[in-house]
Amino acid sequence: MKNENNNYRPKRNNFNNRRPSNPGVQVKLGQRVTVTIKRLGINGEGVGYYRRKLIFIPGALPTEVVQADITDIQPKFLRGEVVQIDKKSQFRIEPRDAYASEVGGFELEDLEYSQQLKFKRDLVKQALSRYHPRGFEKYDVRPTIGMENPYEYRNKAAFQVRTNADGYVIAGLYKEGTHEVVNMPTCSVQYPLTMKVMRAVVNMVEDFEIPTYDEKTNSGILKTIVVRAALNTNDVQVVFITNSNKLIKKQKLIMRIAEELPEVTSIMQNVNPGETPLIWGDETIHLAGSETITEKIDGLAFDLSPRAFLQLNSIMTPKLYHLAGEALSLDASDYLVDAYSGVGTIGLTLANQVAEVRGMDTVKEAIEDANENAKINHIDNAEYFYGKAEDVLPQWMAAGWRPTALVVDPPRVGLDQALIDTILQTRPEKFVYVSCNQSTLAQNLVQLTKSYNVDYLQPIDMMPQTPHVEIVVKFTLKK
Repeated sequence: MKNENNNYRPKRNNFNNRRPSNPGVQVKLGQRVTVTIKRLGINGEGVGYYRRKLIFIPGALPTEVVQADITDIQPKFLRGEVVQIDKKSQFRIEPRDAYASEVGGFELEDLEYSQQLKFKRDLVKQALSRYHPRGFEKYDVRPTIGMENPYEYRNKAAFQVRTNADGYVIAGLYKEGTHEVVNMPTCSVQYPLTMKVMRAVVNMVEDFEIPTYDEKTNSGILKTIVVRAALNTNDVQVVFITNSNKLIKKQKLIMRIAEELPEVTSIMQNVNPGETPLIWGDETIHLAGSETITEKIDGLAFDLSPRAFLQLNSIMTPKLYHLAGEALSLDASDYLVDAYSGVGTIGLTLANQVAEVRGMDTVKEAIEDANENAKINHIDNAEYFYGKAEDVLPQWMAAGWRPTALVVDPPRVGLDQALIDTILQTRPEKFVYVSCNQSTLAQNLVQLTKSYNVDYLQPIDMMPQTPHVEIVVKFTLKK
């Protein structure tokens, strides 16, 4: 999933109601209601009806009867907070994380994993039925591919850092709907090495009395600590995100990290001044070690700079890329375009199957990394370019270079309209869409199915315990 923010922010629900809603129902904030949960919504919350009015209740599971207090009243729906579960689902389990109900990223941790996989397949079907792309009723939506162990998979932690009322430094994620940081000394979905380094570094910050950020006064230095670990090399990168260029006791901090955490091979600083909803600023400063860490995927080495995109789940990433390769059915005569390429992870893993790979991205650092990664792996038939796919592709075609295969892996907003138009004009014979958002995928399919048939959609679970699902779509060009 291409999303720099570790905090998952629920979006407004927008799916077809299976029963008519009753906007005229009288209800008050704080009123306690009893609701039978019918299904899960797109953000993993329980969905039911109070006097025929739609109500969303986070933490409630299908078939459960819950008592909930009304927290939000809208013309077409209500929101509630679970107070008591009168009838529990047979699939409810005890979450491993005590704060699972407080922060994003754990929405499904109280649901048995087999049911999480079924829910994610249903999410894809739900999106298709909402947007009605051509022939969607007959699409082959395959069962979700899951993990053997759906924990300890996240290779990156981006934790907000604050000082609490007792003077202790805490690090974690924002409590849902607030800017209150929930301290997270443990995290069951993080790769253990990221948490080991995170907790050790937080202790160092406290010992050295480095001022942490205060949102109310826009003062203090340290806002966020980002720790990324490479699963197959155990390289670790630590990035201190600060309110200004200033980072006091920097040398002491670097020396202690070197003494206590030899696995940390890269220490960087990113400057992100003032109040902003974004984690990253524009300026990145090299403090110690290498400027990148190296991860290996399918035997290939990839250098990763601090802001370079990599799937959060390194364990399942090779499986995802194998699925994309299988769907493309490449051969030695193919000319492959790797759109939204990032550091080239998809295109470079497929380069040995084709005549040539060309990729593009709008992040300059990613393109630099991608071309460097091609050199590192002695891949001489792949090249990456800075720019938008909808601009670059027509230029290549005007110069006589025509792609026969295309793989796209866009961010959650889906494909840009100009790129959709370009795809429909270019009409590469082999086409695979890797999606991290079933809703924008379904919207894009409405237009893409003008020229392409959908062979199948294969959901794969890259983020267990959350409502996110990755989907690999295989297309066949209409004759």
